[in-house]
Amino acid sequence: MRALIRRMSRTLLAGLAGAVLFASAAHADVMAPDGWVVLKTSHKYSDLIARVMDAAKANKIGVVTKASATVGAKKVLKQDIPGNMVVGLYHPRFAVRMLDASIAAGIEAPIRVYLTENADGTADLSYKTPSMVFAPYMKEGGDKLKALADELDALFAKLTKEAAGS
Repeated sequence: MRALIRRMSRTLLAGLAGAVLFASAAHADVMAPDGWVVLKTSHKYSDLIARVMDAAKANKIGVVTKASATVGAKKVLKQDIPGNMVVGLYHPRFAVRMLDASIAAGIEAPIRVYLTENADGTADLSYKTPSMVFAPYMKEGGDKLKALADELDALFAKLTKEAAGS
């Protein structure tokens, strides 16, 4: 019985420690792993969402997916967490070329941008560069996939700079 109580206590302590780490990380700035671009902005989270949608439209790329842990936590768990959204951007003109170069690369579409709210009320805009996303498929996709990745790198740099700008 004592062993069971000790195990339960350790499990509870580990869970509490995890919750504390999660709470502090939830408002932490996004770190930039290799292949990522992180743009700090002065915009509020809700404003940055609108700016990303506007920049996508202006750059003729579709908003294919939107997923928000913030919305899900509120609806399902009745819990408030800092703003967090992943937006998938793509267009059929890229999909056709990508699939022509590499069927396997299709799992990476759409290319995602990540919006995160900071403790100071501002939000960051992050993304993995398309060339990094498609890197594992370059042997199969060759020059066609490389050209597409380069084109998408330039498009995402432009689009995110517009969204993050003043």
